[in-house]
Amino acid sequence: MANYLGIDVGTSGTKALVMNAGGKVLATATAEHPIFAPKPGWSEQRPEDWWKSTVAATRAVVKKAKVAGQSIKGIGFSGQMHGLVITDAAGKPLRPSLIWNDQRTGPEAAQIENKVGGRNALIRLVGNAAQTSFTLTKLMWVRNYEPKVYGRIKHFLLPKDYVRLCMTGEYVGDVSDMSGTLMLDQRTRKWSKEIISKFGIDSAILPPVVESHEAAGKLTKSAAAAMGLGEGTAVVAGGGDQPVGAVGNGVVADGLTSATMGTSGVVFTHSAKYATDPQSRVGTFCASVNGEYCLFGCVLAAGGSYQWFRNTLGAAEVAAAKTQKVDPYELLTAEAVKAPAGCEGLFWLPYLTGERTPHGDPNAKACWIGIHSRTSRAELNRSVLEGATFGMNDAVQLLKARGLNIRQIRLSGGGAQSAFWRQLQADIYGTTCVTINAEEGPAYGAALLAATGCGEFANIKQACKAAIKVTRTIKPSPSGKRSYAKLYGQYVRLYPALKDEFARIAKL
Repeated sequence: MANYLGIDVGTSGTKALVMNAGGKVLATATAEHPIFAPKPGWSEQRPEDWWKSTVAATRAVVKKAKVAGQSIKGIGFSGQMHGLVITDAAGKPLRPSLIWNDQRTGPEAAQIENKVGGRNALIRLVGNAAQTSFTLTKLMWVRNYEPKVYGRIKHFLLPKDYVRLCMTGEYVGDVSDMSGTLMLDQRTRKWSKEIISKFGIDSAILPPVVESHEAAGKLTKSAAAAMGLGEGTAVVAGGGDQPVGAVGNGVVADGLTSATMGTSGVVFTHSAKYATDPQSRVGTFCASVNGEYCLFGCVLAAGGSYQWFRNTLGAAEVAAAKTQKVDPYELLTAEAVKAPAGCEGLFWLPYLTGERTPHGDPNAKACWIGIHSRTSRAELNRSVLEGATFGMNDAVQLLKARGLNIRQIRLSGGGAQSAFWRQLQADIYGTTCVTINAEEGPAYGAALLAATGCGEFANIKQACKAAIKVTRTIKPSPSGKRSYAKLYGQYVRLYPALKDEFARIAKL
């Protein structure tokens, strides 16, 4: 039986997954790679390290799955979005990659918007406003500060594309990942001639772009030997981690949305039609589904807020969990249940690392508001869960306001592990939530893309329908929905009241 390999080139490491032709996950393995911070706010990685971790993770997962390397029929990709990879003619990186969370390019972002006639003009051209994360800002930074390096550029790629180059020798991009560069006209799914012209970019450095499931080369003899796979194995383009993660969650049709509560939180919805937010509070990207689109918002410290609470105020639960051999979050949520909904007017603002959606404010600060003499630790605890979920609901409501039909939200990440938090999400979102049988996200989506590209399924939607099933349905309770709608109304008033104070605090 044929097997398929999904590779997710993440920020902290590369994850590899082996799936059989029926969509069953046989094994996963991860190999880490380093991150470097040459200056405060800078974040870089060496592309060569991604290739090393990919080789290590692939060899480990094939061994763990107990399959022959020759049984891998196709390879698919997911990868951290936005990272700048520039190479010489031989494909050798000219400098370390400025990755997605590098913050040095604020001036370049402003310059880009000014050059095209403002934020609204840029959104009309490429679907999104300029942020420090997007790749064009990083390319312009290299031109501004490392002109000799810029003059040597022969090829432009994104992180997972470099790994695919190492496998196939082919320079290829895909529409979902390249949507995050500020250089792709998403409506035509081709490079924006206007952007290329305005910024004097040599179009020869830009790779051809294809759909996520389409062929992007074959495994070379040397790469096959390094990875322990068969020479000539089919390699598909893959996509950015969010669009491919949506494939792994089965979010590939109108009305389906995912809420992933990791350290950061992402609310992602699928749209058959192209749609943008005029204020770019949620991003628009080409989906990893042929000809379709997706919109998503990112909350920087969603699950990260509860992790902070555990690390800072949960030492007793962490110690007890070791003795009881349970997850400390299980003990913490048991305490949170004891507090009443709304915590008697106590609110947590989850801005531990600033905020992206919907405020786009790096100066925003986390805080509790409403502490009084009756406030208990259980209420502090529960308010963090509520505040993190209110933050996710900001993105849900923005997507609904764009006219998108959000009929079902698929929960994943830490927020899907607790029955209490699952119900809390359903009540706050005011929408039916579900869990599914797939938990591997982007790496699983990458394997499904590979299987589709190799003809195992007719298309991505068929692949998801065959492999992904709903395992649990959580409907909002009428009383909870009413109560949290009122509480959320108060929550959204707090950031505007504090915005100027956050900016003042940042200057102290």
